Amino acid sequence: METKQKGDIAEQAAIVAAMKLGWGVSHPLGDRLPYDLIFDVQGTLVKAQVKSAWLHRPTQNYVVDNRRTKTNRRIMLREAYSPNDFDFALIFLEEINIFYVLPVHDFIKYGSAITIVESVKRQRKPQSAKFRNAWNLISQWAAHEETHVAISAKFGEPSHHGNPEPSSGLPEKV
Repeated sequence: METKQKGDIAEQAAIVAAMKLGWGVSHPLGDRLPYDLIFDVQGTLVKAQVKSAWLHRPTQNYVVDNRRTKTNRRIMLREAYSPNDFDFALIFLEEINIFYVLPVHDFIKYGSAITIVESVKRQRKPQSAKFRNAWNLISQWAAHEETHVAISAKFGEPSHHGNPEPSSGLPEKV
């Protein structure tokens, strides 16, 4: 199976997973954007980059390239992602139907590839375990973004919601 087809399968699996969580999903047209999907999580839009990992047979670990790949007819260019390119990376391990959900800062801190240990033989959990099927990280981030946006208003002035001033419903003292 070719790389592009594996990427398409990973994107479709991410769409299904997000829809099962009750999120809206948008798929941008074309391949020129640094993200693959947009999730609508309770009104907050989350940009996701989807990657398909491959199994490195000698080590039995999964590997994913964490760089952007641009190709034309003759040249393949790879460059690092920036923190503003997307909000989360979704790394799909197709053979076991698992996603690793990494915030952009965790995803881009690696040089060129990320190795994911998915082995039951290990005595302790690998660092990557906290990202295994961690869809809750997206929900938490979206909730934070929703409350992070604040509208300034002076005390006693009506808000943009049309609520009356605190004293307007009370009888005046004489």
